[in-house]
Amino acid sequence: MNIAYRFRIYPTEEQKILLGKTFGCCRFLYNQMLNDKIREYKKTKKLLKNTPAMYKKEYSFLKEVDSLALANVQLHLEKAYKNFFRDPKVGFPRFKSKHHSKNSYTTNVVNGNILVEDKRIRLPKLKWISMKKHREPAENCCLKSVTVSMEPFGKYFASLLYEGYSCENQAADEDYSNAKILGIDYAMQGMAVFSEEIELEKAGFFRRNEKRLAREQRKLSRCVKESRNYVRQKKKVARCHEKIRNQRKDYLHKLSRRITDQYDIVAVEDIDMKAMGQCLHFGKSVQDNGYGMFRNMLDYKLAWKGKKLVKIDRFFPSSKKCSKCGKIKKELGLSERVYCCTCGNKMDRDRNAAINIREEARRMLAV
Repeated sequence: MNIAYRFRIYPTEEQKILLGKTFGCCRFLYNQMLNDKIREYKKTKKLLKNTPAMYKKEYSFLKEVDSLALANVQLHLEKAYKNFFRDPKVGFPRFKSKHHSKNSYTTNVVNGNILVEDKRIRLPKLKWISMKKHREPAENCCLKSVTVSMEPFGKYFASLLYEGYSCENQAADEDYSNAKILGIDYAMQGMAVFSEEIELEKAGFFRRNEKRLAREQRKLSRCVKESRNYVRQKKKVARCHEKIRNQRKDYLHKLSRRITDQYDIVAVEDIDMKAMGQCLHFGKSVQDNGYGMFRNMLDYKLAWKGKKLVKIDRFFPSSKKCSKCGKIKKELGLSERVYCCTCGNKMDRDRNAAINIREEARRMLAV
């Protein structure tokens, strides 16, 4: 499997100018190719097969940047088209905006054009760039590609994609009878509730920094657009968002690593987080919890360890079912936070659901 490492890079002023040109050329080429595809389809009802080489004669500035970065633009556009025809719900490819799109490009390793050392990396057209390499890649991995990106607050990062990462193998017979299984139920307060006692730190990082972020955004709204104060204040707002994002990621990485080390199998509900954020005005709380990100972290970290993530059907009555006698309540309101059963079971509603998710995963693995 593939594994990516993200390191911060420190380009010089000349390299920053070339990086800016590369971001702009990739965005321009994507929009131009998409526009030509749309026009051709309206005229002939056929899909145009255009390449970056077709545009270099007319737009000579495209020759100044990495050709592999432009080739990846074509691949990304073709993938967006395939995703749309595979599932129209994904949406038709949209034009990239100069002010709102992410500044990034991807280049591939060809004939040793990319080299990585302890404190620097060599990229096509850019030569050597200082890099903070805080960890070593896994052994016996081969560098495949590098994605260079610039964050809104002005920092540059290089994401190095390696292929050939070997996961720890599971037992051949896959005997789950003695496996340690953890059930996780989504909760609005605290992100999740577990079937066993696990110590959690207080999350809700957006709520904690909300007042400071609102203050900086008010200052930004009073600035004249595109002025020096506006650009300076915009970076301050971006730094606030960066801090919130880094706090959330750090918390979720540590929690997912701790769970991965302690348990063999983790069971979660296959709920639609996008739909959850659109109902009952829960959008801000759902995004602040980062439960979808947490689930993805568990998925790949368990795979690295040769362990398993089991997804339970979203229509499984985990909240309505009693974890002791198995009786299912026909009606259970959202306001009822304590589950009470006729058998005498009285416990927290989310803890009861987490236990049911764990037992359902055990039953599925046994089958």
